[in-house]
Amino acid sequence: MVFDNWEKIFETSFQHRAEIVREYLEQQSFSVVIMNKQDSSYHFGKYELYVPLKDAIIAKTIVENEISFE
Repeated sequence: MVFDNWEKIFETSFQHRAEIVREYLEQQSFSVVIMNKQDSSYHFGKYELYVPLKDAIIAKTIVENEISFE
């Protein structure tokens, strides 16, 4: 999959957080892809979420204002 027309909107070190954000955005009718950039041997790195470029601003706003892990 080529990400020319996709933008990264969220990243985390925790898989469960990436899944929560993906699920929330999919419920809002966004297409979401998670890229696992974590090293399988040492378990460090990030999970990155991408949405189509046309949806990036709205999706980022939703993540920032409606999703909290505190």
